[in-house]
Amino acid sequence: QVQLVESGGGLVQAGGSLRLSCAASGRTFSSRAMGWFRQAPGKERESVAAISRSGATTYYTDSVKSRFTISRDNAKNAVYLQMNTLKPEDTAVYYCAVFITDQAVRAAAYVQYWGQGTQVTVSS
Repeated sequence: QVQLVESGGGLVQAGGSLRLSCAASGRTFSSRAMGWFRQAPGKERESVAAISRSGATTYYTDSVKSRFTISRDNAKNAVYLQMNTLKPEDTAVYYCAVFITDQAVRAAAYVQYWGQGTQVTVSS
């Protein structure tokens, strides 16, 4: 059974940093792109960042570029999201995702597996 378990969320002041981790189990995802989505209250789930299977290609939504960094460790079957200079508008539940493709994509339609989510709250 495939499981994606996120960790690292929490409450932080604006300008602070958090590092999200996602550990996958049940199968190896070194051949798949992985990514992070988020969903704020009353809003649709949106793509935040994605990384190709090798890590050579990444995608970021415009609002997080230069502040967030996605990385992966295929030996550990894990993906990470380093979030710096956090803003109150970054407050959301963050979800780890495994795509059906090996390329860094943004569409939720390409997600095969989802994590359960971790809450990130940024206070002003």
